[in-house]
Parts: sequence; C-alpha cells; structure tokens
Amino acid sequence: MLRITRAKSAGFCFGVRRAVHTALETCRTTPKPVYMLGDIVHNERVVAQLREAGIRVVENLDEVDDGVLLIRAHGAEPATYEEAKRRGLQIVDATCPLVKEIHERARELHFAGYPLLVIGDHGHDEVKGIAAQVPDAIVVSTPEEVRSLGRKFRRIGVVAQSTQDVDNVRAIISELIPICIEIRFVNTICYPTAKHQMEIRAMPLENDVMIVVGSFTSANTKRMTQISRGLNPRTYQVTGADDLSADWFSGVNTVGIHAGASTPDNVVEEVIARIRQLAGTPVEIA
Repeated sequence: MLRITRAKSAGFCFGVRRAVHTALETCRTTPKPVYMLGDIVHNERVVAQLREAGIRVVENLDEVDDGVLLIRAHGAEPATYEEAKRRGLQIVDATCPLVKEIHERARELHFAGYPLLVIGDHGHDEVKGIAAQVPDAIVVSTPEEVRSLGRKFRRIGVVAQSTQDVDNVRAIISELIPICIEIRFVNTICYPTAKHQMEIRAMPLENDVMIVVGSFTSANTKRMTQISRGLNPRTYQVTGADDLSADWFSGVNTVGIHAGASTPDNVVEEVIARIRQLAGTPVEIA
C-alpha cells in the first residue's frame, strides 16, 4: 500500500487567498475595466482564472486610461500609488497584510535612523516594494553579497522578504555581525512561510518521494523544492498532475506532498488523484 501525506500548510496562504478573492469580487461588482500591473501571484492557473474573469494585465500605467488598478498580493512601490492617483484611477489594494506590515517596519527603522537592508530576491516584486519604502535601501540575497559590500556600518536595520528561507536569513545576519556595531533585525518572515518551511524540512526525511506542487515562477515554491531536494534527492517539482511520471513511484511506500503558497488547492488535489492512478497499488491518504 502507498501512503500519501499532504502537508497541513500546502497551498494558498491567507494573503494569496484574500488577494484572489478581492480580485474576483472587484471584477464582479464594478462596471469599470480592472487592470493589474503584472500577475497577482506567481501561478499560471490563477493568472488564467483572473484573465477569464476580465482582469487586464499591463506592464505599466501608460497602458491604462481609466478604471480600476488592482494592487497585487506582493504589494507595490509608493510611486505606483502616486501615479495611479494622479491618473484618476480607482485603487483596490490586495496587498497581503503581512507584506504591508513589512513596509511599516521598514519605514520605522528608517525614521529611527537605521539604514535599511532588505534580505530578499533581487527583482522580486515584493522585495522591490519593500526597498522602495525608504531611500537608499540595500538588497542582499546571499551571505556572499554581504561580504561583497566592502563596507562597515555603525548601525543597520534589517527586514526580510516574507517568504525568505530561515537558514539564509541566519547566514546573512551572521555575515553582518563583523561589519556592524549595532544591528536591529525585525523578523518579517511570515507565519505561513515558517510553517511551510518547518514541514518541508521534516517531510523529506519521512517519505521515500517528495512532490512539491507549484509554478517555476514562484520563488516560494522553488525555495521549498531546493530545501526538500537537499534532504531527499527524490524530490520533484510539478506545476500540475500532467507533470507526474509513473517511474517516480515504482517501489515506493510513502509519498509526501507539499505546495507553494500561490498554488490553488484544487491543483494539489488533482496531483494526489493522479498519483493514485499511477501508483498501481492501494493508496492511503494521511
């Protein structure tokens, strides 16, 4: 018998769920065209669902004449809000409340006199929004980047992208200690991410095979895959049920299923159903 265990935290976090609900409800209740700068979350299935609902994805505000601007779960830079208001657009803010809290912590550190360092992925929408809250924020993604700064700080304030790997944050803080007299670190890794990471560090050791479900455009999902593969080489990331291979489950007794915070629940269920078909043996769902 094959035993399949689904992580308790797999799938949508509350911030993503809230953003998708807000987007769909906005489309349903407003007669105006609804625009969004980029995709609401990093998942193709969700993006397609919102496109079908009528949301128009644009690259910049020059493409918007009138209507509603939906701010995504990752948040936006202050300049985006200002430009939207200048153009007379109605703003619907679907930013995750936990990301908004990071913005507040960043501003508090700045006003308290701390230069800001953001631990996060370069070019990620959330990170750009955080760094833009204050002038001259520094973004680093690895301990090596701290060493390459080539400078020392009397004091520095530190926040992290909400989906950062806990171990990476620890390593970066360790690199800051020799070059800073005073470090004020605010732990802004969100609880859903912490729960995801706790389970993704335990489940690979408890299962023969790990399946991580989510888009390859999702930093959160790719980070989970990396953590899992470091503990169990038989880790596979899939975007959906069609990516599964029967060979992965040959002679396997246990399979662990996890999913990124932007992965819809129905996609996870489809993956589990497909594994049941491929297994060729009775399946127990834990």
